[in-house]
Amino acid sequence: MEALYIWWFKSKGWKIIGDIDPGLKKAMIAVAPHWKSEDFFVGLASRALLKRRISFFGKAELFKPPFGFIFRALGGIPVDRTRKGNLVEQQIYTIKGLDEALISLAPEGTRKDVGRLRSGFYYIAVGAEMPIIRVGFDYERKEVLIAEPFYPSGDFKKDMMTYFVPFYERIGGPQKSWIARYREGIFDH
Repeated sequence: MEALYIWWFKSKGWKIIGDIDPGLKKAMIAVAPHWKSEDFFVGLASRALLKRRISFFGKAELFKPPFGFIFRALGGIPVDRTRKGNLVEQQIYTIKGLDEALISLAPEGTRKDVGRLRSGFYYIAVGAEMPIIRVGFDYERKEVLIAEPFYPSGDFKKDMMTYFVPFYERIGGPQKSWIARYREGIFDH
């Protein structure tokens, strides 16, 4: 199956700029912008080319019958965003018990425009003491851009201004509202 993803990726003219250090065992991989259903296939192909076992968080609805087993088989981890309880703490506990955990997600949480990112991924990385790797899907240049990992400081606003805004504002294609808002220091709803 991976050969099919790679063939599709290359036939569409995509390429990967950057890499994930083979020695890195745990990281939260933040992929943006999330604005096409094609993102999923770009991600699967990128994972195959990087030759890394990378899981992904996805909305729980994707994991329901009849196709839920496919997303699980591809390394998906369902996230029920409607459930009460501390999902962040649960994920930190789980990740700390693993030897390896490369987990990708779309912090925008939707393909629609958003004024802010969902911050759970950030606090999971802080609590699990793992770096964040920023990945951008640049549809204009057909490039998957992989930035160097950084360890979050625990100051969400500072890290967004230092690492996220400068990286994601250079990605070609539509710019979601969160980038301009964060650049202006606006982090509320």
